[in-house]
Amino acid sequence: MSSATPNNTFDVAVVGLGPVGSLGAILFAEAGLRVVALEKQTDVWPLPRAVNLDGEIIRALQPVGLAKPVQQLMQPLRPGERAGFVNSRREWLFGGDARPIGSNGWQPANMFDQPELDAFLRKTARCHPNVTTYISHEVTRFSSGKEQVEIQAVGKDGEISLSASYLVACDGANSPTRKALGICWRDLGYDQDWLVVDVEMIRSHGLPNEVMQVCDPDRLHTFVATKDPFRRWEFQLHAGETAEQMLDHDTVHALLDPWTPRDTYRLRRTAVYQFHAAVADKWQHHRIFLAGDSAHQTPPFLGQGMNSGMRDVINLAWKLPLVKSGCCAMELLETYQAERHDHVHDLVSWAVEMGHLMQHMADVEAAERLAIEPPQMERTSLKSGYGQGREQPPIRSGIVVTEQVSNEGAAGYLLPQPVVRDGQGREMLFDELLGAKFALVCNGPHTFDEDTTSVSRALEIQMVDVSKLEIVRGKFPACLKQGEALLLRPDRIVFGHTNADVSADTLLTRLADSLKFLG
Repeated sequence: MSSATPNNTFDVAVVGLGPVGSLGAILFAEAGLRVVALEKQTDVWPLPRAVNLDGEIIRALQPVGLAKPVQQLMQPLRPGERAGFVNSRREWLFGGDARPIGSNGWQPANMFDQPELDAFLRKTARCHPNVTTYISHEVTRFSSGKEQVEIQAVGKDGEISLSASYLVACDGANSPTRKALGICWRDLGYDQDWLVVDVEMIRSHGLPNEVMQVCDPDRLHTFVATKDPFRRWEFQLHAGETAEQMLDHDTVHALLDPWTPRDTYRLRRTAVYQFHAAVADKWQHHRIFLAGDSAHQTPPFLGQGMNSGMRDVINLAWKLPLVKSGCCAMELLETYQAERHDHVHDLVSWAVEMGHLMQHMADVEAAERLAIEPPQMERTSLKSGYGQGREQPPIRSGIVVTEQVSNEGAAGYLLPQPVVRDGQGREMLFDELLGAKFALVCNGPHTFDEDTTSVSRALEIQMVDVSKLEIVRGKFPACLKQGEALLLRPDRIVFGHTNADVSADTLLTRLADSLKFLG
């Protein structure tokens, strides 16, 4: 941990050092910002919560040298293992098989143990020379002024006062920051109580290495093969059942009996949660930003709660430095909510649809048992299931050429990351050629006029000509044909692409306008 600056003034204050806050602190610090992080708990939470990390999050760690260390903490779903929907007899209904490598260059679904990942990220943040941490300190007051945020926090040694240009609140679903700002939730219509049971397997067992959404008319439940030796079940509560009843160990064991003998596991955690679908009305108040669970809550069916929070800080990590350096105007930061809110809304709505799809499939089986006509469901609803062709949503507003965003296009989506071979025969993941900032990926040489060249230099845009590379594994978007180019943001999302009507100079000019570029 670096020592506090003499006047306790920083570029960014991060409140909450869970996995999202720790990642934010690391990325902000790596971008050259002076970071102070405050966490009220002394140690990382010792019990599991999130269990799945997307390949795109591991990819985001490549520029800061943490992709491989984090990947080593993961247990990817292996080829032949599946995630999907089953009936009460655990017979496969539909779903998807694990892919060894996804479009981001890493395995798409990676199981982990949160206390282990949490500890790694927090230690990495605390050891960074640009990060000052105050552990066991709780924020008691804050105020956002014209130039900075004033913060008071209290710890065992008394109260401290800090100031920062920006504050990013990663302080959880019950966020004191959000409550103090009077920001309300917008409910997306899924409030149901579920029992979550985490176990450690201690003997040989026959549990599959799969993720199953069990559409059982008697009780909806989920089974997740998390990182060995751990497993998780989630059971929906029936009307009239109480948390006290469900947390009784005899009840818990009875629910697990159809899955595995009692002597094969040790209970690690049992808890009743209300699965909730909601998005905060506002994600920004002047210089204060909400991120992670403080800004959005989702049912767990997609495994996107923590991943979505990490996307929040990835988004801020390239925008805050541009504004802090004076390169771009403060208005750039207004695109944070515009981009992240809609993306999260799409994912939370998808998770809610998955919950409804589970109920529908259970109703179909119940009708079959009674030999009556099953309920009907729109064919499009099946796209809510795993492996049904549905992909991550794009960003549809903000720093993107909006008219180029489509379900088939590149704009608004992460650029696929293939493995490439350069002229010297070296193989590498493509992002290793891009640097950490903007990039123009072209299929053939491109030149710029004088005005756009000055913008390119100011934004440190890296030029990468893929015509000089051989693709070893993976692919680029179809629009990157000979003579065309893609303009990438630092988070690897495609800003836009050239075509017969849009030149590279036009792309750079539009990027400068979108960024509120000041030169």
